[in-house]
Amino acid sequence: MRKLIFITQQVDPGHPALAATVPMIAALAARVDDVVVLADRTVAGTLPDNCRSLSFAARTRTGRGARFQAALVQELKPRPVAVVAHMCPIYAVLAAPIVRPLRVPLLLWYTHWARTRTLEAAARAATAIVTVDRRSFPIDSKKVVPIGHGIDLSEFPCADRSDGAGDFRLVALGRYSRAKGLETILRGVAFANERGVDSRLEVFGPALNAAEREHRSELGRLVSELGLEKRVRLDPAVLRSEVPQVLGRARALVNNMEAGAPDKVVYEAAASCLPVLVSNPVFDDFTADLPAPLLFARDDPSALADRIAGLAALALEARAELGRALHDRVAAGHSVEHWADQILEVARR
Repeated sequence: MRKLIFITQQVDPGHPALAATVPMIAALAARVDDVVVLADRTVAGTLPDNCRSLSFAARTRTGRGARFQAALVQELKPRPVAVVAHMCPIYAVLAAPIVRPLRVPLLLWYTHWARTRTLEAAARAATAIVTVDRRSFPIDSKKVVPIGHGIDLSEFPCADRSDGAGDFRLVALGRYSRAKGLETILRGVAFANERGVDSRLEVFGPALNAAEREHRSELGRLVSELGLEKRVRLDPAVLRSEVPQVLGRARALVNNMEAGAPDKVVYEAAASCLPVLVSNPVFDDFTADLPAPLLFARDDPSALADRIAGLAALALEARAELGRALHDRVAAGHSVEHWADQILEVARR
C-alpha cells in the first residue's frame, strides 16, 4: 500500500488563505492508496475517502508539538512514501528526527520571501525543498526543486469576456498587507484614468490582524486623496467559491506582491483566461513572449498605468488570445495534477 503523510495548518475549503490546500491533498490522494493529513483543524467531509485526518490542536505550542510528533510516530507503519510539510517550516523541523532515521523522504513545500531561523533549520532537516521557482525560496540550497504551483483548473474555468462594453475593470485579491503593494496599484489606477482609461478597481481581501486593519484604513484615505471614491472599492474577502465570479467580471488582475513569493492568485486568474499585470520578477518566464507586456516595476505606478493602458487598448479578441495563452501556461506547468506528480517524483529520487 502506498501511503503519504501530509502536514498542514488547516484543511478548510472556505479559508481565505489556505483553501487551495484541499485540491492539493485531493490530487495526491488520487495517486496513492492512503493519505494521512496531520493538521491543527480539518473541516469534515472535505477530503476524498482515502484520506484520514488527525488533529494536533492543543492550548499551548509545546502541547501542539508533542501531539504532532505522537501522531506522526503512530502513522509511520506501514512506511509512507513521503512526509510532506506544507508551508510551515516548524513541521519539517519536528518531523526530521522521527522520519529521517527511517529513510522516509521529508519534503518541505514552501513559497515565500521570509527567511527565518526556523526556515534555515527546516532547510537543513528536509530531504528536499519543493517550491514554485528557485527564486520563490529565500535560501540558496542544492535541495531546492522548482515544480510550479498547484492550481485546480476545474475550479477556475475560462470565463466568457466577449462583451467589450463598459469600463476597464481591474481586480486585486489578497490580504490587506503592505507586502501586497496596494498603494502603488491605487496610484497606478489614478494615473491610468488621467491618461484617458476608464479604469476601475475592486480589491477583495481579509484584514487578519491590527497591522492589516490599519493599512486598510490608510488605503481608504488614499482613495479619497486621489479622488477615486467612485472608481475603487476596498471590500472584505469573498468566499473561495465566489472567486471565479469575481475574476469573470474583470478585464485584468493586478498583483504587486513583494518579490520572492509568486502569489497563487495570479495563476488562478490566468487559469480563468484573465490577463494578469504583475511586478514580481518570478513571473518573467510565465509572462514572456505574449501579445502585450504584463510585467511592471513594483514601486512605479506610472509603469503600471502604462500596462493598464496597453491592455485596455488591445482589441477584444487580442485580449482573449492573451488570456488563452496564459491559461495554457498554467495547464502545462502549474496545474494541481502536475504539482502532485512532481511531489511524488521528487520523493522517489
